[in-house]
Amino acid sequence: MSSPLVIRNLTSRPIEVKRCEYHGIAPSLSQGGFTNITQNVTSLFRNATSPAAPQVVEPTTSFVHEDVSIRIDPFKSLTTEIRPQSANETLHLIFETEGEQHRLETPTPTSNSTTLTPLADNPRFNYTAVHLAEHCHLTLYSSANLSSWMRFFKDDTPLSALSIPGTHNSPTCHRALPSVRCQATSPPEQLDNGVRFFDIRVQPEAPLDPANDRLILVHGVFPISLTGNKYLRDLLQEVYAFLDRNPTETVIMSLKREGTGNATDAQLSRILRDHYAADSNRWFTAPRIPYLGEARGKIVLVRRFALEDALKQEWGGAGWGIDAENWADNTPNATCPSGDVCVQDFYEVLETVNIEKKIQYSQEHLERAAKCVCSLPAQDQLATPPPKQPFFINFLTASNFWKVGCWPEKIAAKLNPAIVDFLCRKHHESADQAESAGDGSTGIVVCDWVGHKGNWDLVRCIVGMNAKLEMREHGL
Repeated sequence: MSSPLVIRNLTSRPIEVKRCEYHGIAPSLSQGGFTNITQNVTSLFRNATSPAAPQVVEPTTSFVHEDVSIRIDPFKSLTTEIRPQSANETLHLIFETEGEQHRLETPTPTSNSTTLTPLADNPRFNYTAVHLAEHCHLTLYSSANLSSWMRFFKDDTPLSALSIPGTHNSPTCHRALPSVRCQATSPPEQLDNGVRFFDIRVQPEAPLDPANDRLILVHGVFPISLTGNKYLRDLLQEVYAFLDRNPTETVIMSLKREGTGNATDAQLSRILRDHYAADSNRWFTAPRIPYLGEARGKIVLVRRFALEDALKQEWGGAGWGIDAENWADNTPNATCPSGDVCVQDFYEVLETVNIEKKIQYSQEHLERAAKCVCSLPAQDQLATPPPKQPFFINFLTASNFWKVGCWPEKIAAKLNPAIVDFLCRKHHESADQAESAGDGSTGIVVCDWVGHKGNWDLVRCIVGMNAKLEMREHGL
């Protein structure tokens, strides 16, 4: 007999299973209180990660059904008595929230997530399901419009409280040398699908020429494209265009100097100030983590470079940009001296067997972020408000140029599904027993090769982990 289905509700409202239908069972089968029906039925579902994909209609010949009442409270898991009877059948579930019903078919036709089909027009709620068949586990998230998911949060939300998907070496989607390319999709496509943190490495083209503002996009000492240099200016135009279309959003941009030549950090900081980030309507350059309302429509600068002397005097002598200059190298867990950034950036995966160590470090950093409690405005008046919350930046990335099995795309093919599994089944599971165990945030999760073949599940799971914070903000 198959294992019972575990359902985890990672939404802000109770969800109740109202009906189970077992399709594809031989017509002679009946059991318990099930009603045996032989007829043609249709099943509608939509792949959430491929919005352009047509709905699929798949006829079945028979099913048995059972009306049930199985309540799963917000942020709880429940082992049910629902058991698929054989590998040849599909299970259809009807879920209900506040009188509104939604339908789900499992197993899903692809390994990607699936949106539940609302059974009424103009639904108030929308849900995404991730079915982990190997574990007989189903996780439900609130579906988000990934192009503008930040609109649901209040202006006084600290940016560090959010669960934010990011990409590593974000513009490296071009034909390039092994280990240089880290992304399957372009920056605009990443933004449209929910990514809000960009990791950018640049090399000043002519650092001694004050009039030359050209910053070449690089990864290490290599250009990001074999067909010619790509430049920061063009990338920024794409980011500005996205923010103009989606003014509720912000993009956190980590900038670092890499490449060849004799350029210095001080020269890079001067070029950025004089030619790029002087417009306060486009950039947030204060040396602190902003509230969301301060950052909407803007790029938030996280600097991984030293400042020239003049910029050290900005903001009353506090400096310029969020200070991540002294970023510990190849670390499983370290906090920058500024206290604004806590990072996991272990990247020396020299052998494929070390990928498990990278997965472990990534999961541990997710749990560090999950334990934090965001300080909401009403809590600011408390005698002991929650402590300052840094950016938890968690790199799911690593590579070894000399070993094919450790190139970025190979590591991502193992690490990304492992993190999806962890977020769905285990992340912040202590909250299932403890109401005050933190907000369950993931922090900023920086990924390679998300969106490959249309699979944005990792991004959806990260964004979905904002539900508890949203519930607190809106008093649900």
